[in-house]
Amino acid sequence: MAAHCSLQTKRLLLDPKFEGYKLSLEPLACYQLELDAAVAEVKLRDDQYTLDHMRAFGMYNYLHLDSWYQDNVYYVDQFGRIMNLSVTLDTALQKPREVFRLPTDLAAYDNRLCASIHFSSSTWVTLSDGTGRLYLIKSGKRGNSTSEKWEIVFNEELGSPFTIAHSVSFVKSDTHSVAVLLLRVEKDELDTKGSGFHITLEWVTIAEISKEGDHRYEILKRRVLQGKSVPHYAAIEPSGDGLMIVSYKPFKFMEGEDNKSEENDDAEATKEKKVADPLYYWQQTEDDVTITVHIPEDITKDDIKVRFSPDSVCVILKDQPPLMEGKLYSSVDHESCTWIIRESKSLEISLIKKNEGPRWPELIVGDTRGEFIMDSSQCSEISESLMHLTSEVMNPNPEKENPPCNAQELEECDAFLEDSASLCRFDGDTLKVTHVINLGSNQYLFSVVVDPKEMPCFCLRHDVDALLWQPHSDQPENMWEHIATFNALGYVQASKQDKKFMACAPDYSYAALCECLRRVFIYRQPTPLATVLYNRKEGRQVGQVAKQLVTTLEANDPILGFQATSERLFVLTTKTLFLIKVNSGN
Repeated sequence: MAAHCSLQTKRLLLDPKFEGYKLSLEPLACYQLELDAAVAEVKLRDDQYTLDHMRAFGMYNYLHLDSWYQDNVYYVDQFGRIMNLSVTLDTALQKPREVFRLPTDLAAYDNRLCASIHFSSSTWVTLSDGTGRLYLIKSGKRGNSTSEKWEIVFNEELGSPFTIAHSVSFVKSDTHSVAVLLLRVEKDELDTKGSGFHITLEWVTIAEISKEGDHRYEILKRRVLQGKSVPHYAAIEPSGDGLMIVSYKPFKFMEGEDNKSEENDDAEATKEKKVADPLYYWQQTEDDVTITVHIPEDITKDDIKVRFSPDSVCVILKDQPPLMEGKLYSSVDHESCTWIIRESKSLEISLIKKNEGPRWPELIVGDTRGEFIMDSSQCSEISESLMHLTSEVMNPNPEKENPPCNAQELEECDAFLEDSASLCRFDGDTLKVTHVINLGSNQYLFSVVVDPKEMPCFCLRHDVDALLWQPHSDQPENMWEHIATFNALGYVQASKQDKKFMACAPDYSYAALCECLRRVFIYRQPTPLATVLYNRKEGRQVGQVAKQLVTTLEANDPILGFQATSERLFVLTTKTLFLIKVNSGN
């Protein structure tokens, strides 16, 4: 059974007195590098028309940040070359250099997806060419031309095209393994009412196999999860033992042959529970209560014994244990109570209430085997009694002293398209959900790697703020830790209609977002002021200010990639890579 959990915010990381961002005109150094060849952008085809296609592939971030090394980014160009830029000094930038070339001729494939990269560890990389082939690469120490040598140790065709959502490298029982998560949007012939597509996440584990002194990597396990919406966040735990997914619609593992019988047994048991009919049905008026009990065909009038007392009832069929027995909710006139057998082979019992008027919330105290049936007149009566709490007119009297809250008071940026996302943790052995968090209106914003040895963090909107959460798979009591807050960012980002990517610095010093074209917005954390500043309205001194900065790139091409480090922002367009110096190094 999955444990239903909640996210515990740290009050010390919240700032209830935050006043907003002040636009700063301080200049930011911006450097640009012209690319030798354009980025290998893959535009959506005519048959990739759903919102899920747009989220998975249309909004793909073509710039890959290597969190294991400082200020180290990669992208794939149109010739299938993996290009790297490693920054140490902004004023002495080198041209991006080729570290690897995909063996596939990408131009020969019509239905391919964008190539994708994920850095599993400081020396291991997983790579997809977008045609359905997965590469496992031993890279050596990256970011350095002398030590970085990309060598293929495994490559295999794994079916239809996919992108890599996440990967981890780990050692278990002295065996090195790499677990990879592959994302696909596939045609669903059975889905006639929805979009006609479903989403699959394939969890592939590749392990080192030693046979007669020959070391090679082979696929150990392939497991598939299926859902109806592209996950906002999907990551494998560092130990390879579990998986966490944030999604609008739930995912579940597709059952294999080995666990089909177990699943069927569970399904049958659930089905039996669901289809069990109530033992009896009962209705009531102000004067009496009528009970209907279905009886077997072979039962006659002589086989039935019904005993009435002022505060209880007992029904026995053919010397069996009592079918119904117990204390009634209220007293009855037991001498006036009767019972008869109807033609439909049902026993009908009439109880006359001693106190007319009050409704009984239950028939026999503590007995949940019956079902109360309400007639239409009673439904109407209850509806009328509640009418004063509702109105057909939205906020009919907004001028009164305490107007009710309604949707008119919400601003456009407060409305969430998807307001029922959930965070699930799956166990790698049982393939079942162990923890669930209903995120409700906590809108997912972005993910960021703070510590590459841990799972990626995810950022959620909480009221107007944006809160950063670090998953700890090895700490069951503190599985999701609130590690940072970006004040009012949840509200601010909602007003940016053209936003494409969001990111934050791994040291939480700033958050940033970019639009589809040119503009980049940077939001710094509040910092103490060097000079005295007064709030004229409240007549008090302001101790610190949070700055907003805006940069406009000199580019007409759309932004394809966006990554943040503690010092710099990297922005990738079709033919240019921009570096924005946000913080000076220590």
